[in-house]
Amino acid sequence: MSFDRIVRFVPAGDDSNILIGEPVDGSLDVGAAVRKGDKVEVKLFSGTSVLEAGVPTDKTAVIGRILSPLAQDEVGTIRCIGLNYKKHAEEAKMTIPDIPTVFLKPPTALADPWPAPTVIPKHTLASASADYESELAIVIGRDAKNVAVADALPYVLGYTAANDVSSRAAQFAQSQWCYSKGFDGSCPLGPVLVARRAVPDVRVLRMRGVRNGRVVQESGLTDLIFSVAEIVSFLSQGTTLPKGTVIITGTPAGVGFAHQPQELLRDGDEFVVEILPHIGSLYNTIQDEK
Repeated sequence: MSFDRIVRFVPAGDDSNILIGEPVDGSLDVGAAVRKGDKVEVKLFSGTSVLEAGVPTDKTAVIGRILSPLAQDEVGTIRCIGLNYKKHAEEAKMTIPDIPTVFLKPPTALADPWPAPTVIPKHTLASASADYESELAIVIGRDAKNVAVADALPYVLGYTAANDVSSRAAQFAQSQWCYSKGFDGSCPLGPVLVARRAVPDVRVLRMRGVRNGRVVQESGLTDLIFSVAEIVSFLSQGTTLPKGTVIITGTPAGVGFAHQPQELLRDGDEFVVEILPHIGSLYNTIQDEK
């Protein structure tokens, strides 16, 4: 692995190219800087995908638009872990699970950060039940199958931020969650992919969800029920996790439907998933499907 943090982006002034590279300022919150309109310089890599990044070159470019670290054709099925924070289980009045709760999102759920809109579909608008879920995402770096917990972390390429956008009305009407959480664009990722070696223990990270400038979720990853290694091992049993697989690891307390009054997503809202240090801020702007 030749990077600590890598970003996939369209360069300023050139919409015809997609590039990858490492931000020159290693401490910069790339998502927040781009959202403010700051100039963010990136040292380019020789590869065309974060899965095959290649090596650093002597070229640089300025970010025009941040993309998801992975393209839709690289992720396959997105694996998702539900109910994986103790305090979230408490607010949902659900028993802490003995094994991970798993559901799936299709690759069409993958989406880019701001300025790409997060579109709430018509069936969710009808029930006014669109909700956010701030999450840590894992990207698998090599095929994994039947992996032991003790051997799981080397299969992780790195980490990024995700928003598991959901339709609560559809979710609560069914026992399976794929339909209510799998609509197009319901899994924005970004802003950067942080190498596993840069975060040897994700419990040092802190996560916040911010809706229209107000903090609605805040938690240390010490509240996780199942660790990264346990999740990767569990999902790999009898099932190959191909290189590029994205796993989102659950959300902490503070989801919209649990607030009084509820903090559900509306047209024109801005939602930020912030994971610090290293990963930074994933910005999403909410737009109703027309």
